[in-house]
Formats: sequence, structure tokens, C-alpha cells
Amino acid sequence: MRELDPRSLRGLAHPLRMQLLDALRRFGPATASQLAGRLGESSGATSYHLRQLATHGFVEDAPERGKGRERWWRAVHQGTRTNEELLYDPDPAVRGAVNTLVHLQADAHTRELSTFIGGFHDVPEDWRGASNISDWNLHLTPELARELNEKLEAIIESYKAAVPGRLDPGERPYRVHLHAFPRTDEENSK
Repeated sequence: MRELDPRSLRGLAHPLRMQLLDALRRFGPATASQLAGRLGESSGATSYHLRQLATHGFVEDAPERGKGRERWWRAVHQGTRTNEELLYDPDPAVRGAVNTLVHLQADAHTRELSTFIGGFHDVPEDWRGASNISDWNLHLTPELARELNEKLEAIIESYKAAVPGRLDPGERPYRVHLHAFPRTDEENSK
């Protein structure tokens, strides 16, 4: 897990860079041309943004995959974490980058969920009932909310596969989104 700092945050908070990093994490090493084809971008754009991601330590060369001049890339970490200090950084550029990053993540989550819902009828029978689209309204103190988040993260971490990209028979990639936040509407702020 990569903890973001102001410099790496600015290096990641770009739509194409986030898509490139996600593709490398999900599908494994690839060339700029392969990623361009997957994402519908030019290889020049993907190549440039891969180099930027490498500058900030998100991706690296995968030389064991390359042949000749072909350059392969792989993700360095399987996840990133935004620390609380970045959310309240006094530098408006840092706060702007955090805002961009969080909105891009929320958009990606929405697209993933919509895709799943749109293809729900195609879910294999043995996977039916293995998804959950729920929400709860709780009344918590900040301390209890932090405790809840820590416990949920610990549970999710305990289910992570030991070797990303390698599945045992019967396994499928499985996505978990966690959105937990205090309500800010006037009625609930009392």
C-alpha cells in the first residue's frame, strides 16, 4: 500500500494516470501501446503518463517482459492511501489535487457499480447472492466512526489474495467499495 504525500499526490491526480495505474494493477504488466489500445488513447499519451507515474514511484519497468526496444511497465504497489493531513493541507494546490483524486475515484466506483448492475443478469449462478449493494444510517461519535473504519479495513485486508493476478479455481476478481462519511445535511448535523 502506497501512502500518498503532496508530491506523489500531484503526480497521480490525473484521469489517464489513474486509469493506467488501475489497468496495470488489474491486468498486470503491459506496454504503453497495449495500454493505449485498452484505454482508447494514443501510445504517445500513455507513454508520457507512464513516465510521469514512474517519476512518482507508482510504476516501474518490467524488464523480464520486454524484448528489444519494447518497454513493459508494472505497478509498484497494489493500492494507494490518502492520509488525513492531505485533506486539510494548507496548500490550495495540494487540496485541489486531493479533490481531483477523490472525485476521479468516486467516478470510477460509480462506473464499476453501474456496469455490474447493468450486467447483473449475466452473473453466474454460483455467484448470485455474493454481492451487496446496501447502505446504513448510523449515529456515531468520531471515535466510533474511526473504529468502524479500522475494523472494516482489517476485515477486507484479511481477505486479500496473496498473489495478485493468480486465481485459484472458483475465484474471480472481486471488488469492494467502502464509502463511509458523516452526513452534512442540516437535518442530520444536530
